[in-house]
Amino acid sequence: MKFKLATLITLAASPALAASKNPFSSDFWHLDNTDLIVLIAFIIFIGVLLKYKVPGMLTGLLDKRAEGIKSDIDEAKALREEAQTLLASYERKQREVQAQADRIVANAKEEATLAGEQAKEDIKSSIVRRLAAAEDQIASAKASAIREVRNQAVKVAVAAAQDVIAAQTTPADANKLIDDAIAEVGAKLH
Repeated sequence: MKFKLATLITLAASPALAASKNPFSSDFWHLDNTDLIVLIAFIIFIGVLLKYKVPGMLTGLLDKRAEGIKSDIDEAKALREEAQTLLASYERKQREVQAQADRIVANAKEEATLAGEQAKEDIKSSIVRRLAAAEDQIASAKASAIREVRNQAVKVAVAAAQDVIAAQTTPADANKLIDDAIAEVGAKLH
């Protein structure tokens, strides 16, 4: 690891050395040479990184992040499998309920045939009552939904109107509107 790092430092420093003075000349090794100072600072910087084991910490952080992502993926897979199990369970229950409903309908038809016309009239009145109840529930839900939509539309319209009026009303216009409103209220009270 240290040999690879030393090689990397040498390769990284060589372009800076190639662009400047010859490192083997005596002019290069004076402290007034900025290239030498930059090289020394770079080597010190790399040394500090190695001393405090920054590459290891970075690798550790990346490994920790990878483990976190892997655990998230595993958790997502587990949730997906659980959801598929629940879906299969609900589909099975739906088939059972449908089969039971089919049996109930078949039994109801047999009983209606055996019971005669009176049974047919009872079933018809029961169906009419159930349809009426369902229609009442649908109408109630529809009215509630319409009421909610209207209330929300009113809120949005009031907010938009406030924004538009606030943007277009100058202080002088606002004072005039207040004075007019006071005069109108005074006129209606007297």
